Amino acid sequence: MKARHILGGVILLVFLIWGTSAFFRTTIQYVSIEEARSSRHMVQVMGVIDFDAVTYNTDDACLEFAIYDPEAADTTVARRLPVVYYGVVPGNFGQASSVVLKGKPDDGGVFVADRLLVKCPSKYQGEGGDEYQDIRKHEEALDSSGA
Repeated sequence: MKARHILGGVILLVFLIWGTSAFFRTTIQYVSIEEARSSRHMVQVMGVIDFDAVTYNTDDACLEFAIYDPEAADTTVARRLPVVYYGVVPGNFGQASSVVLKGKPDDGGVFVADRLLVKCPSKYQGEGGDEYQDIRKHEEALDSSGA
């Protein structure tokens, strides 16, 4: 009976260690643009797209662009991170306010993105660029329309 408990405990411990190590292997760290530039591992980085630097090669399905820090005080002099993404360009890429990239830099300093997540301004954003819709304006519009 005691041997069964020891064996069960050992099996449980092995699965616990295996599960923990698998979890840490699959998590990807969020880093700044500067840290992404020098990383040797797969990372996530967020940045604003420099639309002046966007090119797409349809033959190779290669999207090349650059991103910069969304919190940069002066966007004209903010350091850019060149990015290469192989795959289909997301349909809303042109309206994107920023992107989240998963990948790592190559030896030439270009960030090779395996995944590209487009962040777009919300279609529910209020008038005049307000972050959220004013519920009173919404209710007034419904009342005046008779809906």
